[in-house]
Amino acid sequence: MLMQSLVKVRTCGLIGFVGGILCLASAAFGFETRAKAAFIYDQTTSTVLMEKNADTPLPPASMSKLMTLYLAFEFIKSGQLSLDEKLPVSEHAAQYGGSTMFLDSTDRVRVEDLLLGIIVLSGNDACVVIAEALSPDGTEAGFAKLMTQRGAQIGLTQSSFTNSNGWPSPGQRMSMRDLAILADRLISDFPEFYSMFSVKEFKFDGRAPANTRNRNPLLSLGIGADGLKTGHTQEAGYGLVGSALQGDRRVIFVLSGLETTKQRADESEAVVNWAFRQFAIKSFGKNGDVVTTAPVWNGSAPSVGLKLTQDIETVVPILNSDDVTFRVTYNSPLPSPLIQGDIVGQMIVDVPGIEPRVIPLAAAQSVERGGFMTRVRTAALKLLALIDQGPEGAF
Repeated sequence: MLMQSLVKVRTCGLIGFVGGILCLASAAFGFETRAKAAFIYDQTTSTVLMEKNADTPLPPASMSKLMTLYLAFEFIKSGQLSLDEKLPVSEHAAQYGGSTMFLDSTDRVRVEDLLLGIIVLSGNDACVVIAEALSPDGTEAGFAKLMTQRGAQIGLTQSSFTNSNGWPSPGQRMSMRDLAILADRLISDFPEFYSMFSVKEFKFDGRAPANTRNRNPLLSLGIGADGLKTGHTQEAGYGLVGSALQGDRRVIFVLSGLETTKQRADESEAVVNWAFRQFAIKSFGKNGDVVTTAPVWNGSAPSVGLKLTQDIETVVPILNSDDVTFRVTYNSPLPSPLIQGDIVGQMIVDVPGIEPRVIPLAAAQSVERGGFMTRVRTAALKLLALIDQGPEGAF
């Protein structure tokens, strides 16, 4: 019978990998936020640093405009829309209140201006112009269905849309985790457009001198913040989908349900400072490093090395970082034949207070099925093991 094997080794100070490995980190310092829901994510190492009500679908307010932008970027990248194309403004688009570009139905507006109008000015009307142009049926409602469908395809499991801009509606809901996933996709999928999110001021046609500044409170602080979108309605409170890059490390975070713009600014700055000051990235191994060996059943060799399929880089707390553990699991013994590169196990990286990370392990070399004598020897060893176990071992 195949049994589950677990290797757990503690070796503080060990950088290389021999057999099992390990080292680092006592309990991570928790971040207490006044936000009703939050999610903090280290994009560089794919590590969740903190979550609070992260999977609860909530009114996203203007943060849901990120989904409209994602679809617009997809259409542009595929060649179905261009930045210089001018789109008409419908009566439906022009009638929206709240944050707007003050468009009217006589306008035709460049797509690039509409995108900046959404990002910098949070233009509800600009969203609808984009939505109606890209909708399968030419309506905002049709585009909202497309948003929901495409959102599910990219991993947004707790999101539904009834409009393009976050206007209050019972059917307009997103979770904090979904907003972080969407931010991650925007940064990764569209680097050519991402610089738009750091634009601090956009004066469209001189129409709204009181609405030219980006509402993101972090962009001018010099802490690496470069996106993405604020949101506010009476129901949702104040929120922000934010991101910051310091050196080669990027952090994405989402906050929702704050009571004032000052509270949003203070909490957002505190998140960035906490994520970068309390954690650092450390490397524990490289793709291809052999971390342990596993026995092979009826193989031409009695065992096989298990190697990493990716680099192990993880965030660890700056202080007291001496208790990270790595668990190697596989079904033992591994059945032959094995082909080099076959996924045969996994390594689980545990940093206290942080979501575990799982890394697949592959066979470091091929192992052919053993010949007749190998099978005879294996059967004999199994029989001896049963005899040693006594009568109970045979059942």
